[in-house]
Amino acid sequence: MGIILMANIGYHASHEQFKPSELLKYAQMAEQAGFTHALSSDHFHPWSENQGQSGFAWSWLGAAMQATPTLSYRVVCAPGQRYHPAIIAQAAATLAEMFPQRFWLTVGSGQALNEYITGEHWPVKSDRNTRLKECVDVIRALWAGETVTHHGLICVEEAKLYTRPQILPLIIGAAVTVETAEWLGSWADGLITTSRSPEKLKKVVDAFRRGGGEGKPMILKVQLSYERDEQTALQKAHQQWRNNIFKNIVMTELRSPQQFDAVGEFVQPKELYEHVRISADPQQHIEWLKKDIELGFDELILHNVNREQQQFIEVFGEKVIPALV
Repeated sequence: MGIILMANIGYHASHEQFKPSELLKYAQMAEQAGFTHALSSDHFHPWSENQGQSGFAWSWLGAAMQATPTLSYRVVCAPGQRYHPAIIAQAAATLAEMFPQRFWLTVGSGQALNEYITGEHWPVKSDRNTRLKECVDVIRALWAGETVTHHGLICVEEAKLYTRPQILPLIIGAAVTVETAEWLGSWADGLITTSRSPEKLKKVVDAFRRGGGEGKPMILKVQLSYERDEQTALQKAHQQWRNNIFKNIVMTELRSPQQFDAVGEFVQPKELYEHVRISADPQQHIEWLKKDIELGFDELILHNVNREQQQFIEVFGEKVIPALV
């Protein structure tokens, strides 16, 4: 007998691309189509003027979790600058208390695009990692009912969280590089990363497990573009997502949508193939996703980067999800 491949399939709610009211409708469509999970982005600015939106994720999550009672949610968050960790601890605890076992927090070191709005110094990557771990330690202590005072890269004075869930959410660490993935393995409850070639993904997975992540859940955000023909899928991916293909050192340092648009002017459509799974064939998407499951990913969060969300949800609900669960 062959190996049975199974994974939870989720829908990515991209606040940069759609109004919150529109995203809520797509989440409801996704639930009806057979998706079981949802991942919410959490931006202050979009990646480009063409995307043009940026709703507040935490307001939206409360409404979305009420409106889609069978979906489990995750949110990508960067505590430490735009958000004080005590506030994130409170926000996540409230959602977890209201919607038990349906919410996980995913955390990363952030991008200047969103965090620099505070006007504070934007730290180097090593300091952002140190700050992130401090934030996670504070969040966990508050969830444990401790009164927290902490003086480091972030400061907390006599904070105590009074409303806490009976079952705590997992804290999933976000990694793009092998180095960050290995570091996360030592303290995060799981891994979230983004799709790329199987060879590159395997290195990230191996690093996370090597660092201590063996047996912990792993989530993959899959960037794809589905349309009725491949050329249209490519063109629409280029229109919406060409600013998102640069190396992490660029993605984390640019400060405005206008700066991302300036560097995105030089991206040719064919360059998207290396970073976005572009195909009009549902079977091709199934084959790609099966390879992700073989690498050990428990959740695949599908992000159709073009604007044709209803078509994507309907087709993948009918043809792709049944082949994977």
